[in-house]
Amino acid sequence: MSPVLAGVLQLLALVVALGLSYRPLGDHMARVYSSERHLRPERWIYRAIGANPSVEMRWPAYLRGVLAFSTVSVLFLYLLQRVQGALPGSLGFVSIDPDQAFNTAASFVANTNWQSYYGEQAMGHVVQTGGLAVQNFVSAAVGMAVAVALVRGFARSRTGELGNFWADLVRGVVRILLPMAVIGALVLVACGAIQNFSGIHEVGQFGGGTQQWNGGAVASQEVIKELGTNGGGYFNANSAHPFENPNGLSNLFEIYLILVIPFALTRTFGRMVGSLKQGYAILGTMAVIWIGFTALMMWTEFAGRGPAFELAGGAMEGKETRFGIAGSSLFSVATTLTSTGAVNSFHSSYTGFGGGITMLGMQLGEIAPGGVGSGLYGMLIMAVIAVFIAGLMVGRTPEYLGKKIGTREIKFAACYILVTPALVLCFTAASFVLDTPSNSMTNSGAHGFSEILYAFTSGANNNGSAFAGLNADTQWFNSTIGIAMLLGRFLPMVFVLALAGSLAEQTPVPETAGTLRTEKPLFTGLLVGTIMIIAGLTYFPALALGPLAEGLAA
Repeated sequence: MSPVLAGVLQLLALVVALGLSYRPLGDHMARVYSSERHLRPERWIYRAIGANPSVEMRWPAYLRGVLAFSTVSVLFLYLLQRVQGALPGSLGFVSIDPDQAFNTAASFVANTNWQSYYGEQAMGHVVQTGGLAVQNFVSAAVGMAVAVALVRGFARSRTGELGNFWADLVRGVVRILLPMAVIGALVLVACGAIQNFSGIHEVGQFGGGTQQWNGGAVASQEVIKELGTNGGGYFNANSAHPFENPNGLSNLFEIYLILVIPFALTRTFGRMVGSLKQGYAILGTMAVIWIGFTALMMWTEFAGRGPAFELAGGAMEGKETRFGIAGSSLFSVATTLTSTGAVNSFHSSYTGFGGGITMLGMQLGEIAPGGVGSGLYGMLIMAVIAVFIAGLMVGRTPEYLGKKIGTREIKFAACYILVTPALVLCFTAASFVLDTPSNSMTNSGAHGFSEILYAFTSGANNNGSAFAGLNADTQWFNSTIGIAMLLGRFLPMVFVLALAGSLAEQTPVPETAGTLRTEKPLFTGLLVGTIMIIAGLTYFPALALGPLAEGLAA
């Protein structure tokens, strides 16, 4: 079987698996977030944290809950790393330095999971399982809660109430993420991923010498890092490491985990707003971009020409032979079009255009299908922009799902789409003005520029993957990327919740003959075009200096 055919078959198998999961998972999540019943374990949690899950919140109160919970999470994870040397199960590792502890705490709470350290050489069992793995669950649940709050803003009228943050947070963990993670972990263990609390082992190498490996609760952390679109990794090699991702089957399963909840949330959206067709329109937009990027990535990587590519059997530099070009391309597109950041190959070693595709996937806003929760609310923001543009073209007040998109709403949407590019481009520019950051580049020229552009694109978009050639373990990058991750996560949430509150207060507008049919394929095409134009106008100059210049020079 040719590698290209194998790649096509893997893609088809992935589409079938996602299609079979779409309806039951989407409907289940809609029931979870619409239920008025509280499970007994959930009531225990509410009593422990002193929350009343039955009290409805307006958007400022909902936002205060998000920020308060996330602030406490950052402080807890920071302190846990700072005292690691005194904790049991530390494997002899010392406490983490302040700047790196801040960067890691910000990273995992912001659902970014950017790592400027070697996981197997820095973090013990307690920090990995009690700190990082816990944040993989709750940071994903925060994103889902904010997405559901925005959906309620569209679904409700003449009220500013968006639900209860604490109830949404707890339900997301207990009823959705935890059961799926348990099943997924068993599948990964069956595939060969490790799951233990063993210490450091010294293993003999072929040809002489030894190498040290430590065990860990890898399968359980691997499954939630993919399922919650977190990223990061127990080991520095991430999902390229055989302990995390042993074979082609586990690789395809991990890609499935990355995509299943973000895609299924579109059906949850359709259920909650009372129109499955609206959910299908959003799904269609996500699917068109995802399939298009996947096809383009496979073409660029399989089309590598020259003696080096021919000797290696293709563009295999930085890729695992057990996954090949197809499995690596599928994974890289899935991880950069979502906020996952896990990698099974090194994006820095991709062809010039291939590296550019991974970067552009993040620069779209990671909305196809995007992160858990963040992908849906990001796509709905783009839908608001699209109907506003359509309204300008026909001279009619724009409406979406029966809600008028006025001056206030479009200001919130505009602020949302401007925050992340401002962080990316300003921090990238500052890094080239100063001497120390630019000295961290392994490469010069266009590829060196791409290393820093990719780092801040990944951090501000809460992705977490890296070009791998950049030494980011410096005070400058630990601090600035940490700031970019926090602002890139929580500032957009402010505008999302403010928009949700504004929409929930409106009286529904009756549908007329002049209403834009946002459930039709025409709107899907308009939405795809809007997304690509906004990203292109924002990032094209920077992309031209980096991956485009490198690709054209190859």
